[in-house]
Formats: sequence, C-alpha cells, structure tokens
Amino acid sequence: MALLPPFIRANRTSASRRARTAAPHPAPALGLPADDEVLLDVPDDRLGPALVAAGRDTYEAAAALLAGTRERAEWEHRDRYVTRLASFARSRPEWFEEWRAAAPHDPDVLLLAAQLAVGRAWDSPARAELLREVSPLITAAAQGDHRDPVPWRIALDHARGSNAGHKYFGELWSAAVRRAPHHYGCHVAAKRYLAESWHGSHRECFDFADRAAQDAPAGALVQALPVRAAFAYLTDGCGPEVPRERLDSAADRAIGLSARFPGSDPWTAEIRNLLTYVLVRLGRRADALAQLRLIGPYATSFPWGRLSDDPLGHFLAVRENVCSGPSGEPAGHPPDGHGERTYPADH
Repeated sequence: MALLPPFIRANRTSASRRARTAAPHPAPALGLPADDEVLLDVPDDRLGPALVAAGRDTYEAAAALLAGTRERAEWEHRDRYVTRLASFARSRPEWFEEWRAAAPHDPDVLLLAAQLAVGRAWDSPARAELLREVSPLITAAAQGDHRDPVPWRIALDHARGSNAGHKYFGELWSAAVRRAPHHYGCHVAAKRYLAESWHGSHRECFDFADRAAQDAPAGALVQALPVRAAFAYLTDGCGPEVPRERLDSAADRAIGLSARFPGSDPWTAEIRNLLTYVLVRLGRRADALAQLRLIGPYATSFPWGRLSDDPLGHFLAVRENVCSGPSGEPAGHPPDGHGERTYPADH
C-alpha cells in the first residue's frame, strides 16, 4: 500500500486535543477555520499532483513540474518543489530511482539527486565527511542548467554543513547572485551560514537581511529575510540586544509582503506562519490575528517544528492563545528577550 504524501493531516498531541476540547473555541467566531480544518504543509495546486503521483510510484508528473519551472525560469517555485520532492523521495525513493535510470543526465534529475544526497547526509553524525562525498552531485546539478540558482543554494547549504571556509563560501555566494540576485532560497542559505559563523552577532545578520530586502523588488520573497533574522534573535538565547524598533521594522516589512498575496495561499503560508510567531513574541496581537486570518487552514512545519515535536499542535495552541487573549500581549509569550527552546538548524 502506497504511503500517503507528507502533507496529509498529522495526529495531534494531548496539548492540541485539550485546545480542541476547550469550550467554546473562539477561532470560527473570529473568521478562522476550525482546528479540524487546519492542515500541515499543504502543497500548492502544482506540487500536489506530483506528490500524489510519486506516492503511486510514477515520476512523470514530477518530471513535468520541474521541467516547467526550468523552462520558465521559475526559480523560487523550482527551489521549493525540489525540496519537497526530495523530502518525499527520502522515504519513498522508488519513483525517483526509476526516473534516474530512465534519464540519468536530465538537469532535473541531477538537481533532485543533489538535494536528496545533501538531505540524507545532513542527519548523520558524520555529516561533514558525508557531505564532502556528495560534492560531485552538486557540481553535476550546477552544470545541468547554467542559469539555475537552485544548485548554488544547495551548494551554500553544503558549505554550511561541511564547515567550509569564508573564501569558498564567498565564491559560491557570488555565483548564486549572478544567476538570480534576489533568490530567496540562496539568501536564506547564506543567512544560515553567516548566523553560524557570527553566532550571537545578530546585528550583522540583520544588516545582511536588511540590505537584501532593500535591494529587492517589493513583491520578492527576500522581503521576508529580516523577519527570519528576527526569529533567529528571538529564539537564540545569546548575543547582544537588538533594538525593539528593528524587530518591529522587520515584522512590518513582512506584513507588507504578505499583503501582496491572496489569503489562504499555500505559497506564502510559511512566511505568514513565521511572521505570526514573531508578531506574537512582540506582543502585537491584532497584527498576529490578521495574519492568522490570511493563513487560513495552512499551518507549516517551519517555524513551529523548530519549537515543538508537534508543529501542528503548537500552531493551534498559539492560535488559541491569540484568539482568546486580551488586546495586549498574548499570555505566555514575552515581548522581547531570548530563550525559547529551539531545535538544531533553527534559522
């Protein structure tokens, strides 16, 4: 029997079950979907059929999806789709291995192979050593289509995991931005590398994120990079204080980006989930509630999976807190400071 794709609703823990049984639940009255209607990591209408087909051990839909993103230079979509497809292939590799055997030199096969190899190596105690062994796969992916920035995002992740030096990272970064100067995935990968290199130096990470956002078009996903820096600061627990005004500015920029997209949109769900977390930590309940309305039924593993083993339950608990809290700061979430428990590779 084929495994269900990973976006099907997960079981909830006792904490989320207690939230559901609390009476009366305020979410529907505030224009939000009921708890049982909220799903985790729902793909968009293009990715969903490819995942379903992969669950049936056929690769043609995934091949058509990735080929279309390459032909139309849809690099943001390509990056997200290859990440999700590789994640699925880690537990169900049959469809990918069949595709790889049929078209070993296909640029999309090469890209997916590189992403899959890095993902498999990442969780190993011998991560740095294993990542060095997969370097040829990343090189092959980069040679598959010289326009494509996504192999360079994978290379930036690889540099972080293999503890590469700053000079090598700088060369990769230059190659990435030559291909797509405002590519969100490459900027996130670079910020993660810099965050580890500058551990505790959040102002430098904010500087990098702010410069990238200021240089990018108003509707580019890179506009959300400062709010990722705010998340890193609020969950890190170390380093000097960042002024509250800078945190609010990052949140405001992300609110502006969110407003450019329709509500209940899987494409922007992760950014809106991240923004909601930051707004809650800043005590901005009304703004957080507005984002929850735009999120609709689309919870995402990031950021909630960095804070709990039950990301959907954690999202629902935060949502309940926002809905039932007073007009000021939601209970249980300090407006500033650090120290909330996070998991490895948070930022």
